[in-house]
Amino acid sequence: MQPCPSHAIPAQQTVATILLAGGKGTRLHDLTAAESKPAVPFAGRNRIVDFAMANVVRSGLDKLLVATQFAPATLNEHLPVRWGRHFDGGALMLRDGRDRYLGTADAVRHNWRQVQDWGADHVLVLAADHIYDMDYAALIAAHRASGAAVTVAVDVVPVATASGFGVMHTDAGGKIVSFLEKPANPPAIPGEPDRAMVSMGVYVFDRGWLEGALFGEDVESLDFGHEVIPAAVAQGLAMAYRLPDGPAGRPYWRDVGTLDALRQSHLDFLRDQPARLPSLSPVADWYLGRGSVMMPGALVPASARLTCTIVAPGAKVPQGLVTGEDPDEDGRWFRREGRTVLVTQAMLDRRETMRSPIIPAKRAHHARDVA
Repeated sequence: MQPCPSHAIPAQQTVATILLAGGKGTRLHDLTAAESKPAVPFAGRNRIVDFAMANVVRSGLDKLLVATQFAPATLNEHLPVRWGRHFDGGALMLRDGRDRYLGTADAVRHNWRQVQDWGADHVLVLAADHIYDMDYAALIAAHRASGAAVTVAVDVVPVATASGFGVMHTDAGGKIVSFLEKPANPPAIPGEPDRAMVSMGVYVFDRGWLEGALFGEDVESLDFGHEVIPAAVAQGLAMAYRLPDGPAGRPYWRDVGTLDALRQSHLDFLRDQPARLPSLSPVADWYLGRGSVMMPGALVPASARLTCTIVAPGAKVPQGLVTGEDPDEDGRWFRREGRTVLVTQAMLDRRETMRSPIIPAKRAHHARDVA
């Protein structure tokens, strides 16, 4: 896939892009027990991180540092092979932050020397664990035109679900006047009482302002959502950029932090392909029907009847298995959250062991003596 940005980035201005890819993703449970959230498989042999990477390439950005932390081995192998050809030598860097990064902003602080070496005028900070389609060049152009110190990309979600995000409130011109991180009672958009504006975890900073925020007197700023962005809002220097419509004719962004959200994003991708990933695996490779998907290395026989189920990598489903129909039976053997059932090989092994008839040793000897 060749970059095809819709907004040219001026050659005389340099953007350093930092992709934060160290998240553990604990709400995905067994899928991230030994794997980082950005490395979780998605739609065949793609990975969640590939959405952000595809956006970077299509936006014409050519200087990228990936900050890894939890379980980085898969990303260290996957990213250079899948994406390295789109970057000149040395322009795609992976930095392992195990036992060093204390937060999202701290990860950028630890890698600030590379921002300086690139001579960047602006710093684009991205989360690596969301499913979305976005032209970052358009975001950067809007940021430059606004004169703000930071521009935060935002999407609109129902108020009922907004408490899991950073929620923005803006004035008529788009300036952020308040920012609340995961509030219990999220404020609605003025004139839209059922909807709220939430942070996508995508930020553009003027380099000078961000340097001051990271290395000024208040060097305890470790996290963008909790400290850096609220500081910019308090100074009146933060703007919101609303995610435009994507290929499906509407904005699409999803934080796949839960099993339900991950499975639903697969189904959305099947219907709309919200992000145009290159070399997408054929649908038959991963879609099972009945709202169910399987991940690489899984085997599912035709006799199985799986509903609203994720089959984890490498899981070998037995003949005739039924899931997603009886919540009590699902919960006995597998992990069920919301409507989604997760099936792993370890769960299948436990189910097989506990369902197999076992004759206690003493009873078996007694039976032989009687005979």
